[in-house]
Amino acid sequence: MDLGIRGKRALVCASSKGLGRGCAEALAEAGVDLVMNARGAEALEATAEEIRGRFQVSVKTVPADIVSEEGRAEVLEAAGDVDILVTNAGGPPPGLWQDWGREDFLAALDANMLTPIALMTALMPAMIDKGWGRVVNITSQSVKAPIAVLGLSNTARTGLTGYVAGTARQVAPQGVIVNNLLPGIHATDRALSLDTGVAEQEGISLDAARAKREATIPARRYGTREEFGQMCAFLCSRHAGFIVGQNILLDGGATNATL
Repeated sequence: MDLGIRGKRALVCASSKGLGRGCAEALAEAGVDLVMNARGAEALEATAEEIRGRFQVSVKTVPADIVSEEGRAEVLEAAGDVDILVTNAGGPPPGLWQDWGREDFLAALDANMLTPIALMTALMPAMIDKGWGRVVNITSQSVKAPIAVLGLSNTARTGLTGYVAGTARQVAPQGVIVNNLLPGIHATDRALSLDTGVAEQEGISLDAARAKREATIPARRYGTREEFGQMCAFLCSRHAGFIVGQNILLDGGATNATL
């Protein structure tokens, strides 16, 4: 399928690996030029070089912490005028409700709610002026069904979901389409970290911890960054103009809900 976005320009955050990388690769496959951001310069440039070689698109790299004001300003200056924004940031650590204080919640809100809002606020006006734009926020399945040990993530990402619900409907008349992608467990460093924690807590092997989690997923496997990226690219395509303010699960059926 021709996604109709060849020659567009996208900013993809936290894209040196994992789900962000999957999105960057799928957009590049569709002919989109990229501005890629991540904290680690070496991994970021290695990924960018691979994408340049595979897809023959322009790729600019900006190693910076997108959550900090200074890093975000650097990324926005380098990105300039983009047609597509994919927001992404690592999730806060797991724990129990009594583990978290005010500073923990503020850090989670800053990373997983306020940073994507700041990026949208900065970049959507130019999209509105052009009459075309796409925003995809990578959030979490936890906004549909809370994950007890990820209370910080539940809180921050649900706040972003509420913001997007109203904002998406305000900018849609100007051709700017905003949606959220809600990943379940995927084969990324985040999954490795969570599985390692389970293995240590329960005194089992890492393979056993992963098998235990896979058994809770109807698809009986973890997702891949490639399939996640393809859904992101579709939401950024010319075919997605009637999909507004939606929260799309990619979780292998793990969220047990009718709607």
